[in-house]
Amino acid sequence: MGRFLDLFRPISRFIPEVKPPERKVGFNQRLMWTGLALVIYLIMAETPLYGVDVGTESDALFTMRVIFASQHGTLLELGIGPIVTAGLIIQLLAGTIIEFDNTDPEQRALFTTASKVFSLVMIIFQASLYILGGSYGPVDFGMSLTLFAQLLAAGIVIMMLDELVQKGWGIGSGISLFIVAGITKNIWWSSLSMYTVSDGKRFGAIPAFIEGIMRGESVWSWFYRAGGNSTPDMVGLLTTVLVFAFVVYIEGMRVELPISHSAFRGFRSKMPIKLLYVSNIPVILSYALFANVQLGGQLIWSRWNRGNSNMLLNLIGTYNASTNYPTGGLAYYVTSPGSLDNVMLEPLRALIYMCIVVAICLVFSMTWLEIGGLGADSMADQLLSSGMQVPGFRRSRRPIQNLLNRYIPTITLIGGFIIGVLAAVSEFFGVFGSGMGALLCVSIMYQYYQTIVQEQVEDLYPFLRGAFR
Repeated sequence: MGRFLDLFRPISRFIPEVKPPERKVGFNQRLMWTGLALVIYLIMAETPLYGVDVGTESDALFTMRVIFASQHGTLLELGIGPIVTAGLIIQLLAGTIIEFDNTDPEQRALFTTASKVFSLVMIIFQASLYILGGSYGPVDFGMSLTLFAQLLAAGIVIMMLDELVQKGWGIGSGISLFIVAGITKNIWWSSLSMYTVSDGKRFGAIPAFIEGIMRGESVWSWFYRAGGNSTPDMVGLLTTVLVFAFVVYIEGMRVELPISHSAFRGFRSKMPIKLLYVSNIPVILSYALFANVQLGGQLIWSRWNRGNSNMLLNLIGTYNASTNYPTGGLAYYVTSPGSLDNVMLEPLRALIYMCIVVAICLVFSMTWLEIGGLGADSMADQLLSSGMQVPGFRRSRRPIQNLLNRYIPTITLIGGFIIGVLAAVSEFFGVFGSGMGALLCVSIMYQYYQTIVQEQVEDLYPFLRGAFR
C-alpha cells in the first residue's frame, strides 16, 4: 500500500481539502455547521442545471436516486454517487490487493488524498456518461462543456461539504446527512404536495385521498391511483409506514454472546450480532452497480445501437428513442418495473428483477463480510486484543473464531436476503423513498442518535472521551 499511496504524494498539495479543527468544536457549533451543510445541499437540490429542461423526461434512475441523494435535472444530478462509488472502489482495493497502516498519520492523509482523487475521477466519468449518453437530449459542444462544468463544480462542492462534516466541524457523516435529507424531503413531498397532476388530483397522497372522497369516487380509487405511473397514493403511504415499522423491528433483532474481561473478573457484558450484520452496505453496493450498468448501457446504445439492431449490444440494453427508457437487455431487468399496474402487466420482469436484487445483495453481503473486517477471524482478533473473552471457551483465537462462525455467516445471508426482498418488493407498492430508503433512513438516524448521545456524555464527562474513542 505504501508504494500505491506514494503515487498520490506529488498531487496531494493540489487537492482541495477542509482543514480539521485545531481544538474540539463544541456541540452547538458542530450542529450549526451541520445545518449549514444541509441548507447548501437543499438549495442545490432545487437549482436546475442551466441550459436543459428535463421536466417531462423519464428518469430510469428514479428509484436509485435515494441512495445517491440526487435530483434529476438539478445541480445534484450526480449527488453523492461519485463519492460512494469511489469510496467502494478504494475500500475494495484496501481490503483485498493492498494494505496500509491506519495508525500512521502520513498514510492516513495519503489515503484520504487517494479517495478524493478517485472521487474526482468518478465525478468526471459519471458527468461524461450523463452528457454523452443523451440524458439531456442532443446538445452542442458548447452546451456540453457548460453542463460538464456545472456537474463538476457541484460534485466538488458536495465532496467538500462531506469532508467538512466528517472532519470534526459537523456531526456524523455528510453522505449520511444528505441521504436522510433526500429521503425525508421525498416522503413529505409525496405525502403533502398540492400541485395538480394529469389525473386532475393533487400530487400528494393525502390531498389526493381527500379529493377522491369529496368527488364520490370508488373506495379503491381513494387509496390507489391507477395508470402505471409513479404518482403517490395512500397505498404507498400506508406501505411506507409499515416498511419503516418493519425496519425498526428488524434493526433490534440480534444474537447476543456473553463476554467478560480477562483482567476484571466482575465485568460482564454481551456482544451483539445484529440480524442486519453488514447494515445497508449490500443494498448500496447493489444499486450503485445497477446505476452504472444503466448509465453505461445508455451510452453504448446512444453511440452505437440507436436503432436497437445490434444483437450483441441489445444484450446490454435497448432503449425507447423518445424517452431514453430501457426496453430490453440487462439494463431493462435491473430497472424496477415500478407500480403494481406494471408488475401485473410484466410479472416475469418483476420476478427477474427481484431475483437479481436478492442475488446481488447476497453476494455483496458475503463479500463485505471479508473486505470490511467483519468476518469471524477479524472479530475474534478484536475481542482478544481488547482483553475480552467468551466464558466457557479458552482465550485463544481458534475456539472463539469457531464459535462466531456458527452465527456470523448465516446471519449475514439471512440479513442480505431480507434487505434484498425489502428493497425490491417495496418499489412495487410505491413506498415513498423506497424500501432501501427506509432501511438507510432508520439505520442512519440510529447512528446519529448514538453520536449525539455520545457527544453530550463526552461534554458532561470529559474523562470518558478516551474510552469512547
